[in-house]
Amino acid sequence: MSALYDYFSAASDEAAAGVIDRAGGPGGPAVAPAPVKRGWFGRTSSPPPVQDMGPAFDTVSGGGIDPVVMMGTLEELLTGRPYDEVTNDPRSGHIVAIRDEGQLLVVALTDALSRALAAASPQRLADVAVPWAATEEFWGQADPHDLAMVLNELSGLAGRAQAKGERLYCWVCV
Repeated sequence: MSALYDYFSAASDEAAAGVIDRAGGPGGPAVAPAPVKRGWFGRTSSPPPVQDMGPAFDTVSGGGIDPVVMMGTLEELLTGRPYDEVTNDPRSGHIVAIRDEGQLLVVALTDALSRALAAASPQRLADVAVPWAATEEFWGQADPHDLAMVLNELSGLAGRAQAKGERLYCWVCV
């Protein structure tokens, strides 16, 4: 079973929680698709009106990088905070929205990770990508160059979020 992880910024936990109902996650279309109801004998009833979900959020695809363990290890490498301290942060893995018995989640990232990503230079991110790729969470399958590219995208997202006074979140679809 694989999961999709999209990282995005939002002004508040409440705004981030609204992503849970957005078709395709935070970067998805501005409207949720209207479900088609089937009536008796296969007849189609009129669909309900389409709900306006507002503009897409600033989003970066996280590939297979989970927001708790893998990002916790990244935070440890970027900030020097011990992993136990990272995971004890109240925002680490904090679920702001959940649907379908955990098949859809919106999870908060820590402010320390967001600040570290926003402040990191491309060289610092490339340097951190090497030991990060070697962690057991990547099962020896990660390419440090590919991770550095993702980190640069996340750094840009964190910088834009910081400039707008927003926080970082992850939309998870299992």
